[in-house]
Amino acid sequence: MDFTFTEEQQAAVEAAKAVFADVAPDGVPSPALTPRAVAEEFDRELWAKLADSDLLSLVLDQEHGGSGLDAIALCLVLRESARVLARVPLLEHCATAMAVQAHGSPELAGALLSGAGRGSLVLTVAAHGRSGHDPAELSVTARREGQEGDTWVLDGLQTAVAWAHSADWIAVPAHTGEGEAVLAFVPRVTEGLSLAEQYSTSGERLAELTLDGVRVPAAHLIEAPGAWDHLRQLLATGTCALALGLGENVLTMTSQYTSKREQFGFPVASFQAVAVQAADRYIDLRAMEVTLWQAAWRLDASTGGAGGPLPSAGDVAVAKIWASEGVRRVVQTAQHLHGGFGADTDYPLHRYHAWAKQLELQLGPAAAHEEALGDLLAAHPLA
Repeated sequence: MDFTFTEEQQAAVEAAKAVFADVAPDGVPSPALTPRAVAEEFDRELWAKLADSDLLSLVLDQEHGGSGLDAIALCLVLRESARVLARVPLLEHCATAMAVQAHGSPELAGALLSGAGRGSLVLTVAAHGRSGHDPAELSVTARREGQEGDTWVLDGLQTAVAWAHSADWIAVPAHTGEGEAVLAFVPRVTEGLSLAEQYSTSGERLAELTLDGVRVPAAHLIEAPGAWDHLRQLLATGTCALALGLGENVLTMTSQYTSKREQFGFPVASFQAVAVQAADRYIDLRAMEVTLWQAAWRLDASTGGAGGPLPSAGDVAVAKIWASEGVRRVVQTAQHLHGGFGADTDYPLHRYHAWAKQLELQLGPAAAHEEALGDLLAAHPLA
């Protein structure tokens, strides 16, 4: 079996490296020094470069002006973006576009995908529910209205919606009261929708999204079974890719620092205690990597109809366990090995630590994913 990436996937990585080469991780202030968001907008200049390099249309089919690549390619690009803390809605935008392409009506696809691929339309998704812990679809109700049922009405609240103030369209999961989750697509400026200011641990601008009688045409709502669940898993897997890229760059920074920093006339990297800690974090990163690619491959395989002993949610749970725990251990060790220098708000490691904490919060505690994995194993015996 060949585990190497395809030429197209490798080409996407090279294009991403070229785009992100000039991005400064500390291009905005430290969140510790700003009472509000570190910036009002995401990096529009970088967004335009991603569009010009065809990286925003990477996962779209050729009929929508894209390259027709998969979740693995998207995760490869996300990994590169996290190395430099790129402030763009790449994950939310591309994952939402993939959901529209796979399950949306022709009218919805026509309205969104061409602009999404060019970067002229920005998409995001409300994925965290009311508290960040409850299923997002339970926080909003969707009911049919009209004699022909050609309109849906949304009521509810979603918290911590990333990039919502800058997005053009927001994907909102909701429940119908009949046990089915639907996915509604709502323009940011629409009657009944309001955004309240929130801020992430990393200092980015979030939004609390309130929907009060928001009317959505039936053509802008996805009812396909499993559509929201697949999008949720893709978002989680993409977040694991961000954690991996961030962790890899933090370990590189630590290696470079400890190789130059001397004590008693020797680089501290030559001390056994330092080398052992760095080696442990390297093992964490390799575990994060292998579980990430397994999850991304399963998502692509499940889309193509290929199955496995467990649903793809099991592989995503394993990736989340390693990413959540691993990224925290990597940045903590980096802070320790940098000494007081690691806590300096003028040094980029401080911002990497804030981003890592935000990613850990998004992924959720490993214990919760272990419990979910246990439930899957109980429901799908591997005998």
